[in-house]
Amino acid sequence: MSAIVHAGIASRWRPSALILSSVVLHVAAIPFVVLLPEHWAWAPVAIAANHVLLTLVGMWPRSRLLGPNIVRLPPAAVARNEVALTFDDGPDPELTPRVLDILDAHGARATFFCIAEKAARHPELTREIVRRGHAVENHSNAHEHTFAFLMFAGLHRDLSAAQSTILELTGRAPRFFRPPMGFRNPLLDPVLHDMGLRLVSWTRRGYDTNPRHVASVAERLEAGLAAGAILLMHDGHAATTPSGTPVVLEVLPRLLDTLQRRGLKPVTLPQAIEP
Repeated sequence: MSAIVHAGIASRWRPSALILSSVVLHVAAIPFVVLLPEHWAWAPVAIAANHVLLTLVGMWPRSRLLGPNIVRLPPAAVARNEVALTFDDGPDPELTPRVLDILDAHGARATFFCIAEKAARHPELTREIVRRGHAVENHSNAHEHTFAFLMFAGLHRDLSAAQSTILELTGRAPRFFRPPMGFRNPLLDPVLHDMGLRLVSWTRRGYDTNPRHVASVAERLEAGLAAGAILLMHDGHAATTPSGTPVVLEVLPRLLDTLQRRGLKPVTLPQAIEP
């Protein structure tokens, strides 16, 4: 994997312990079968078990077993009483402007993990997010349900397309990435490293894309809420209340009031992590 440079320091991708052990297992399988042919059946069983483990870990969005994963803000942001509000799956021409208005009314800043193809369909709205002081980050090019099954070439193609689109629209290349549904495979980490992207999941989420009561969504976000939290909501694919109002529009004002009462400041991920 090629080196990338941050702050003048070249670094190379280093595999996690799980990925490294998986590579060793695959490499060792052949000599094991050659040297101990009477035990050959153990090799495919071990490899199959390893693939099952990697799949399960990839379906655990907050896991760090496949590589670095930001699930909370750094200590410096905690000391500043900062939290990060993040919105996935937009921009949506009906919902996103209303989310922006609520944020403006509370003087809050947020990070929007945008689907690049949707951003390209709504370029002015994407630029408006940035004009209002928020960050636009990479949530894949098309939000394919098969994203976690892509190989190196597919991952590079998808992420590169999204990077190019968002850079063209906003003038700033994303520095953070959140995979569709949070699912990924062991090949993602070296691709992110090569492209200078950092994986971000969340501290807590409200599950606002599933039909449920506003109170339960808000409670999931607010329970134990403290400085350093990264909160996940959606300005796309949002569930609605029985009256037809997107859940996020009723949850967000309540959440922002809670943050204000607790002395917590909503900021963008770049503000919190790369001040």
